[in-house]
Amino acid sequence: MREFDIKEMGNRIKELRTEKKLGQNQLADLLGVSNASISYWETGKQVPSAEVVFKLAQFFGVSADFIIGITNW
Repeated sequence: MREFDIKEMGNRIKELRTEKKLGQNQLADLLGVSNASISYWETGKQVPSAEVVFKLAQFFGVSADFIIGITNW
């Protein structure tokens, strides 16, 4: 069984955000969270809640499994 990699999840969130050409502040506004939250997730300092992972998956059109690192797309 693979271990959860918080940095991989952060990298995936950042990659998805930059592909959409969004700044951290823009994504934060769309999700209803603080700019600091986006930064913390992308740098692996915090993990988003399950609710936010669900919102990210819907917004970016990917699975929650991809965001948290279970699948590779």
